Amino acid sequence: MIKFSEMKYSRPDLRETAEEMKRITADLQNAKTYEEAHAAFLAKNSLEMHIMTMKELAQIRHDIDTRDTFYDEEIKFWDASLPGLQEYLVRFSKAMLESPFRCDFEKEYGTLMFVNAEIDLKTFAPEIIEDMQEENRIASAYEDLLASAQVPFEGKTYTLSQMTPFKNDPDDERRRQAWIAEGQWYKDHQEELDTYYDQLVKIRDRMGRKLGYDGYTQLGYYRMGRNCYDAHDVEKFRAAVQKYVVPVTAGVFQAQAGRLGKTYPMSFADNQLEFRSGNPKPAGSSDDIVAAGKKFYDELSPETSEFFHTMLDGELMNLLSKEGKRGGGYCTGIYDYEVPFIFANFNGTQGDVEVITHEAGHAFEAYVNRRRVPVSYIYPTMEACEIHSTSMEYFAEKWADDFFGEDARKYLYSHLSGALKFIPYGTMVDHFQHEVYAHPEMTPEERHACWRKLEGIYRPWMKLDGDIPVYGEGYGWQRQHHIYSAPFYYIDYCLAQTVSLEFWAMIQDDVKSAWNKYMKYTEQGGSKVFTELLQGAGLASPFDENTLRNVCAKADAFLKNFDLNGIE
Repeated sequence: MIKFSEMKYSRPDLRETAEEMKRITADLQNAKTYEEAHAAFLAKNSLEMHIMTMKELAQIRHDIDTRDTFYDEEIKFWDASLPGLQEYLVRFSKAMLESPFRCDFEKEYGTLMFVNAEIDLKTFAPEIIEDMQEENRIASAYEDLLASAQVPFEGKTYTLSQMTPFKNDPDDERRRQAWIAEGQWYKDHQEELDTYYDQLVKIRDRMGRKLGYDGYTQLGYYRMGRNCYDAHDVEKFRAAVQKYVVPVTAGVFQAQAGRLGKTYPMSFADNQLEFRSGNPKPAGSSDDIVAAGKKFYDELSPETSEFFHTMLDGELMNLLSKEGKRGGGYCTGIYDYEVPFIFANFNGTQGDVEVITHEAGHAFEAYVNRRRVPVSYIYPTMEACEIHSTSMEYFAEKWADDFFGEDARKYLYSHLSGALKFIPYGTMVDHFQHEVYAHPEMTPEERHACWRKLEGIYRPWMKLDGDIPVYGEGYGWQRQHHIYSAPFYYIDYCLAQTVSLEFWAMIQDDVKSAWNKYMKYTEQGGSKVFTELLQGAGLASPFDENTLRNVCAKADAFLKNFDLNGIE
């Protein structure tokens, strides 16, 4: 197979691409038979896959080293070019919706691509091209700023990702100083961060109004491809989080404070430490983690074994943190080659194991569905995608000894408690964005005040005493990439975590049965809307508040009865 390093990148000629899209659209409009219309449809699918492949190759290589001047220029090219190409894609979508052969397409591919085409038409007009270009430019500038961070600590400098192990250090003062050092970096760059976000909010609000919406929120939902629920459903989910998850999580933090000998509520630095002896750490090096991952996927199923060997043989994972590398982690597709790619930043924490399971959950779903047509059916919408990844983490718990060695029990406890801790945070991120885009006139100071208020609602266990710059002052939201670069994305993690906790509960009873249901869910790819994917696999909806109530009760009982004897 072709390795990632051998995949050739070439910048497409946009004029030629636009002309080709025009020809394909005309072929669809002029088709006399379904066969002719179908040929145009496949030609568009092939062209779209190639354009996406080139864009993703440029993005991955830029993210691996943001100092690479060649790929830095290519990202600027794509930021400026993709909005213009959107116009031609939208024209094709309109032609599909008006095609006399629509019924024939629906018989072969289902109705979803037409539902999504109608949404696509609601997200674009030529009048917003310049706004989209500016949005891309500013979001990239934000990401580049974070990637360039050099945090002074103990006589050396570190990237933001490399600071994570120090922020988990069992020594109270060292951990506190690490949080202070990182917080100070954000504080030193607060003016830039405020400016970038203020610009993004105003650009997005302007785009929404140009398209006829009352601001950005509805446009944001359409851009996320949400096709089976709306902001009112999310609002009800947020209310259920406050009702069921926040009280249970407060109890988890109170127990944690007792283990650490601290007073509740604790500081950000103390809340980060699960056990007095330290948080669970992977057993061995990064190579050992990958080897444990190989064992896990080999033993889990024949399908996962084949998938992971493909990832290894094709060098389709870039995992180690280094200077100049963009922070965070993600999975994306390289469509011409029918393979996924995993980007991550290993830093010696339990998050490294969660990457090799979480991002690989995304990659496995993409691998299973790699030949779906149209290409938009490879992945479902984001909340559905996050179920593949987060649930895969729970299947990996049976292999905790391989990943964590003597820290396996620590991991099993902290992984579940971490899920409960995350849901209020992720929901708060979503609530914050709804407030921001409902009030785009907010000043930076008012946005910070909004975040501080929401901290009190969703995370009463966080002490906002100002001791730690930025975090303790109540505006740590500026570290969250999604708020800047992918508005309204973050609630997807919370919806997915709710469903994934269903899988966690099933796994406790019968791993094989749970895996069969997981495969039934995964094999649907993106061929149905989110709620139908759940129904197709016999899973409960996160929008039913009983789902959150039930999984919270089971998780709470598990943690309260967990044997922590011998763990300091």
